[in-house]
Amino acid sequence: MPRDRTQSGRAKLSVALNRRMSIGCASFICRIFLNESNCSLTKTSERVVRASSASRQTVLAFFYHRSMTPTLETRRLVLRPLELADAEQAQALFPQWEVVRYLRNLVPWPYPPDGAYKYYRDLALPAMERGDSWHWTLRLKSAPEKLIGSIALMRSGDENRGFWIGPRWQGQGLMTEAADAVTDYWFDVLQFPLLRVPKAAGNIASRRISEKQGMRLVGEEQRDYVSGRLPTEIWEITAEEWRARRNRP
Repeated sequence: MPRDRTQSGRAKLSVALNRRMSIGCASFICRIFLNESNCSLTKTSERVVRASSASRQTVLAFFYHRSMTPTLETRRLVLRPLELADAEQAQALFPQWEVVRYLRNLVPWPYPPDGAYKYYRDLALPAMERGDSWHWTLRLKSAPEKLIGSIALMRSGDENRGFWIGPRWQGQGLMTEAADAVTDYWFDVLQFPLLRVPKAAGNIASRRISEKQGMRLVGEEQRDYVSGRLPTEIWEITAEEWRARRNRP
């Protein structure tokens, strides 16, 4: 499937903010977030650039919290930032075995009647506000009022992306489009150097997305899922690898 390169989430203003931070703003961030009280105004930008990778990501996370998470678009999809009002639609669609069986066992099963609301209120939205994760709902451009799935990016060291989509919309390449859009955002806007995604070895559909994206299988282990303890594959791709693949003729 050809990639949609026109509206994949590479927000120019956000990139500019990361690369061309004004001296005054950089000084404030340097003092408040990097705990460098002696930052010189004339040297601040250079010092921010030279800050450790972890410190730079802390600064970026401050800017890309929930209120700054953009709407992304692909050829067929609109990815809207998660809102608490989305819980009702998610609750009606999510609690299906085809959806949850390969999700981590942090998902309660059987799924409680208020599971989506509590997850959004207590976990997902606070994490977005802290800048620890970025969540979107998936909607067809032809029916943007209807939620059909969800995708998220996480700052966690060994699990940076997760998603689900309703059975009716599986097998149509829609999640591949969404995964490409948020992967662009991860590397081009948030400026993380590596994307790592573990998955159950039996989750063939998810594996195919990783293969299409040019990821490498780098490890195997056992993890616990809703359906039990299963062999798990660890896939990853670097920013350099992603950009080289995306820019191929």
